[in-house]
Amino acid sequence: MIVINIDVMLAKRKMKVGDLAKQIGITNANLSILKNGKAKAIRIETLNEICKALQCQPGDILEYQDDPEEETET
Repeated sequence: MIVINIDVMLAKRKMKVGDLAKQIGITNANLSILKNGKAKAIRIETLNEICKALQCQPGDILEYQDDPEEETET
């Protein structure tokens, strides 16, 4: 599963969620859904704006982790 690490980058940049939302042009509610891992998708344009605002790479925000619920039986 993909984990969103916006909180980590916000802390590193000493930026508040509301400031980031305003800067990238989305609502606080939508940014909260994204950062809490509840979003089903993210537009490349939104990811681009997040990376620009936080001065980071997509890999600083997105991380793949094995999903323990999806273990396969052998």
